[in-house]
Amino acid sequence: MTSFPGFTSSETFTQIPDSFLGMMIGIDDIAELKVTLYAIWRIEHMEGNFRAMCEGDFEKEALGLSVEEIQRGLGKAVERQTLLRACPEPVEGAEKEAQVFYFLNSPRGRLSAEAFSKGQVKPSASYVPNKSNVFKLYEENIGPLTPLLSDMLKEAEKVYPAAWFEEAFEIAVSRNVRNWKYIQAILSRWKENGKDERRDSKDSIQDAKRYTEGEFSDFFKRD
Repeated sequence: MTSFPGFTSSETFTQIPDSFLGMMIGIDDIAELKVTLYAIWRIEHMEGNFRAMCEGDFEKEALGLSVEEIQRGLGKAVERQTLLRACPEPVEGAEKEAQVFYFLNSPRGRLSAEAFSKGQVKPSASYVPNKSNVFKLYEENIGPLTPLLSDMLKEAEKVYPAAWFEEAFEIAVSRNVRNWKYIQAILSRWKENGKDERRDSKDSIQDAKRYTEGEFSDFFKRD
């Protein structure tokens, strides 16, 4: 088991309802627990008025579950009514099956699920099930996205080559400086001074020293 380095002051936090913490003692299926917590996290950080998830949004790698386990967990969460399952009412003559979404059983979620079932609302443009690579890198290495960070990442995608992001995130993680400003500083330097994709190991060591001892050293200071 990999040891956890600890929470940081730069990451965001997700609010968990007290009522859910109280009912956790009755949840004996890890799949149900994982999909419920994952839904709370993802939905809380969504933009726009339509805040719900389809089955494909519950990522196997992130949850450490198989498709069958995710389906079982969702079924139990719906049975417990922590999540609400909704789909539009069938339309006569429609050929395709309506997509199913899962909503949190909160005041807002209940209203949204009912409106969605009646066809009064549809998945908004801000609902993007297939996130870009930089969004995935951020969530996997730093933490949940906020609307402001989402906008910043979208702007960065327009400025920097897609191939740079993975290496920049890797450098940040290796130096245990998990914040976007540090990664953006790396990308900015590469853009200004050029980035040699064929650096040898000696150059890599010098780069690491520059990130820790040079112009990026302020990012290593902790309150």
